[in-house]
Amino acid sequence: MYAGRGRRGSLTIAVFLLPTIVGFILFSFTPILRSLYLSFTSWDILQPAEWVGIENYRQLLASEEFWRVVGNTAEYIVLYIPLMLASSLAVASLLNRRFRGVLVYKVLFFLPVLTSWVAGSLIWRWILNYRYGIVNVLLGFVGIKGPAWLDDRLWAMPGIVLASVWKDVGFFALIFLGALKGINTDYYEAAAIDGATPWQRFRHITLPLVSPTTFFVLVTSIINSFQVFAQVMIMTDAGPAGATQVIIERIYRYAFQFYKMGYASTLSWVLFAMVFVVTYIQWHLQKRWVTYDA
Repeated sequence: MYAGRGRRGSLTIAVFLLPTIVGFILFSFTPILRSLYLSFTSWDILQPAEWVGIENYRQLLASEEFWRVVGNTAEYIVLYIPLMLASSLAVASLLNRRFRGVLVYKVLFFLPVLTSWVAGSLIWRWILNYRYGIVNVLLGFVGIKGPAWLDDRLWAMPGIVLASVWKDVGFFALIFLGALKGINTDYYEAAAIDGATPWQRFRHITLPLVSPTTFFVLVTSIINSFQVFAQVMIMTDAGPAGATQVIIERIYRYAFQFYKMGYASTLSWVLFAMVFVVTYIQWHLQKRWVTYDA
């Protein structure tokens, strides 16, 4: 719809934007500012908030629990990101080929994305069950005794990572597939004529040309990884012995179970600072490896 020019056009645009702006101010911007204020207070919901200054931040940074939780979150990210990137690009490369039934495979790979985390996590609790889970059954066929997975401090986080990759790979593969479709096939034909192997074509043509997409996927997936929550709560309940405690899980516990709203808000803003710093570093490092010239 054409809004027109001048004051009347501006008024028309403002009328259409007003509901969104009001909604953003009431339900997003105001709660953000409120949480910032609460991070400098001690508030248990029942009593009025008491101003404590930076005491929450001092207590948080001096807490052994906080650094353990940050370490668990970092472990998740380090395990999840490479596996997710490699799997997504591999699936996208497969789906980019022409073969019979490719549409069926596209649907199958995308189905986990549409599955709720509650259902997906319950499925993976069964798959990784120590006694009758399908993973350990298959390992037993080749003479390998499978670990306790979700009941073992060493294997609990890798188990959550496997479930997360299963859930997300279809979404990111679809993004990579769009990038692969945009590559001019003349590059591959010229490289093949020059005698380049499939690996050389993938390394020197595909990877550089999908690097902008890889950068986007990397940034979004790392931000998403910092917010891992549902699979942790359902699959392990942050156990065993705190091995899968992550930042968002701690925010939830302190806010809605321990009713330490001020401390939970502090942890939320520390998480924001961590995500901001990591994203800022990625944004500057992209100049070294991202190729925007096709």
